[in-house]
Amino acid sequence: MSFSFIKHETNIDFIGFRYIAFAISALMIIIGGISLVMKGGPRYGIDFAGGVILQTKFATPTDLDTLKKVLEGKNLPGLVVQQMGKEKDNEFLVRTSTTDDSSASIQKTVTQALDEGMNGAKYEFKRIEMVGPKVGEDLRGKALEAMYFAILIIAIYISGRFEHRWMAAGLMAAGLFAGITTLQYFQAPQVWLVLGALVLTLALCFVLRLNYALGAIVALIHDVLTTVGIFSILNKEFDLTIIAALLTLIGFSLNDTIIVYDRIRETRGLKTGDTLPVIINKSVNQTLSRTILTSGLAFLAVLSLFLFGGAVIHDFALAMLIGIVVGTYSSIYVAAPFIISLSKPYADEPAPVAPKGKARLKAKAA
Repeated sequence: MSFSFIKHETNIDFIGFRYIAFAISALMIIIGGISLVMKGGPRYGIDFAGGVILQTKFATPTDLDTLKKVLEGKNLPGLVVQQMGKEKDNEFLVRTSTTDDSSASIQKTVTQALDEGMNGAKYEFKRIEMVGPKVGEDLRGKALEAMYFAILIIAIYISGRFEHRWMAAGLMAAGLFAGITTLQYFQAPQVWLVLGALVLTLALCFVLRLNYALGAIVALIHDVLTTVGIFSILNKEFDLTIIAALLTLIGFSLNDTIIVYDRIRETRGLKTGDTLPVIINKSVNQTLSRTILTSGLAFLAVLSLFLFGGAVIHDFALAMLIGIVVGTYSSIYVAAPFIISLSKPYADEPAPVAPKGKARLKAKAA
């Protein structure tokens, strides 16, 4: 017997608000897209843009703003200075997107600035790293590739698990292989190769009528684009840590979506004669307690990480906080209702009714 703080018979009309929810989702993505266009794309960190990072520790208390002012006058493009750990640790990360000079040259420039502007304060460089522009470009492509293959495997799994169409899923995978091979033949850049493969995945799901898979993919794309858009609005950097957060939230959002999909499958199997919108609405309501508990506990755990985890993990935790909220929203208002839009004009037709006298299985408690 599972714990449920929301009654199993709750009947909130989530499906009735789906068009409003679609409009809100579109607006969020458009605003984020406008922000990205105005800023010339994502603000890449050193992992993707290339540059030098110096981890600096001072022997005496040092003010972050003072350190920034000292370094800002030294012609270090893309300069970012961050506090590491607690304030009493007096430890900072100095980042610059300069890639024309060697790490030794950058270190010399920073050392000269600190010697002149920090009033003789003692310090040491605990770590010096440099990432070249070619490496950064390759990492961007690999990051996109990782997210794409995660979504592709999810699409194949959902097609077989919920629609029992492993053959169609196999055809989709074969079509993708052919499409990607064609793009590679024409030597398309890796970024365009991944984006083209994603568009091809959506098209094949639509043509093969893999509605559950397409709904899940659209929800995941919605989550990623919304989170990226909010990060752009907040002027946050995109690095490998944020990619890790995006992959994590893809898994989290998918888990929530699968719970809802599984209840839809069970409810349709009862053959109650209800239309698809009614079945989906019942399923979302029946899993609402589990959804809120799972998302709420995860949110509290990540919030603690955000508040007390320090500057290094701050952006990762922020991406996860945004992703948990957006992922929960998309499971209820995007993934499930999207199936109805894909099932037109048959969505409003009543499902088959089980023969009289035949025992019907009761839906399991959420």
